[in-house]
Amino acid sequence: MQRTHVNGQLRISDVGKTVTLIGWVAKRRNLGSLVFIDLRDRTGITQILFDETLTEAVKNVRNEFILQVTGTVLERQSKNPNMDTGDIEVKAQELEIINSANQTPFIIADETDALEETRLKYRYLDLRRPVLQQKLFTRAKIVKAMHEYLDDNGFIEVETPILAKSTPEGARDYLVPSRVHPGSFYALPQSPQQFKQLLMIAGFERYYQIARCFRDEDLRADRQLDFTQLDIETSFMSQDDILTITEGMLAKVMKDVKGIDIKLPFRRLKYVEAMNKYGSDKPDTRFALELVDLTEVFKSSEFRAFETGLSVKGSIKALVVDNADNYSRKDIDKLTELAKKNGAKGLVTIKYLNKELEGSAVKFFSEEEKENLIKVLNLKENQLALIVSDIWEKTCSSLGALRNHFGKTLELYDKDTYDFLWVVDFPLVEYSEEDGRYYSVHHPFTRPYDEDVPLLDTDPTKVRSYTYDVVLNGYELGGGSLRIYDCDMQQKMFELLSLTKEEIETRFGFFIDALKYGTPPHGGLALGLDRVAMILTGSESLRDVIAFPKNANAKCPMSDAPTPVDEKQLQELHIKIVND
Repeated sequence: MQRTHVNGQLRISDVGKTVTLIGWVAKRRNLGSLVFIDLRDRTGITQILFDETLTEAVKNVRNEFILQVTGTVLERQSKNPNMDTGDIEVKAQELEIINSANQTPFIIADETDALEETRLKYRYLDLRRPVLQQKLFTRAKIVKAMHEYLDDNGFIEVETPILAKSTPEGARDYLVPSRVHPGSFYALPQSPQQFKQLLMIAGFERYYQIARCFRDEDLRADRQLDFTQLDIETSFMSQDDILTITEGMLAKVMKDVKGIDIKLPFRRLKYVEAMNKYGSDKPDTRFALELVDLTEVFKSSEFRAFETGLSVKGSIKALVVDNADNYSRKDIDKLTELAKKNGAKGLVTIKYLNKELEGSAVKFFSEEEKENLIKVLNLKENQLALIVSDIWEKTCSSLGALRNHFGKTLELYDKDTYDFLWVVDFPLVEYSEEDGRYYSVHHPFTRPYDEDVPLLDTDPTKVRSYTYDVVLNGYELGGGSLRIYDCDMQQKMFELLSLTKEEIETRFGFFIDALKYGTPPHGGLALGLDRVAMILTGSESLRDVIAFPKNANAKCPMSDAPTPVDEKQLQELHIKIVND
């Protein structure tokens, strides 16, 4: 078995050559004395012509049979401008059927009628579709560009353990029972966070890794329980240095993969500004629709729906969209449900028609409030104002969800635009009223602003951190931070997060010890490789850029994983299944 060319290679300059091709049958057309077969491999398709001397040999050939064909390259009489090989065809002289194929459960083509669950069940067939193969080729180009850039900038690739220690803080760990240590468990890493910091303590200064990570959490379109990230850590670099080197790498990726020169440096938005303007810490700034603050307008309002927004931690904000008369009661109800789904208690809607405010809430406004509302929102005829009053975070995030909804449904942005930015100055911790404790906004190893350290003892929620997220078109590509490198500060941070001395020692004792041996100032970040590939291939889901993904129920429809295991295996691991 050998071939002289691949199926996407032949051109008009090859006419007259004798060639041998191998591939899968993508399409068959029987014209009686002539049979045409499109022969496909990963590089493309070549049309093969079988005349009456070979029609009998291919009479039983169906789609997805593998053929080896030897023949002569001819110029096609009827050219196909939509194919790279559309100017030529190969007239077959010899044929070997290498393997047959059953009838496939769906069409193997860019456009298929199969449901996603069927495609995932037969993923090995789904991956034959050229559109999916191109997505994985693009992903490989992204990885190649990252490797080249980081290698050229003095980074060393180091693998870190997959079987590690469980240090639950955030998402659930996937646990792996130890046979040789009954009752003890490894954890699959949620990220290589501690290991990469230990590599800085070890003196490597510039580390990277294409790292597999695991988090036992609910899935959605842009999340998988096992995923891949580009992991980076550096020593003796400032935040600006890390952002600059990341921008350079992403610029190379965009140039090598998309042929696009992106503008450097990226814009930077402070976290508070991003939330206030766009209602998101990963704002899509391809369109200009912004939130407007109305707290001052209604500071004296007795309207009960605004009560929470006027509290110490509250805020009243609004979005304004055109064509108010296009929104029916049913449409408003759907927008209200979207706001509630994203944390708001409700949604106040007001239309500005014939120079008058219309809406059920208007009767609760004073004349001064009405005038100021029109002025602050700069309302124009036939505009719709959507108002949320709640605690600040919920006000922002619920209106941010509405903003993204309008951006998509009203087509307010160019889909071919790539808009990069940084969000910086995140808070260090957030307080959970439900749990009565503080949680890290990023992770427990994040360094607080030096000038904010005194606030750790008085008002920790006001402490800012050296944290940064890189955002593209409303998606968080990844993020990172400068790390705590002082042992006492790290201990203080653990205590702020309500970890007991026993918990600190059990979970992080080895790490705390390592900090005592001359730890350099360091920081890093991680980029979601799956997400980068998803955006650059124009995919709707991470599953399209992962070879063998899980479905939304965290199962693999192809292999049916996860599955029960033999009782003998459980006994070896000293595990007993207890039914609820």
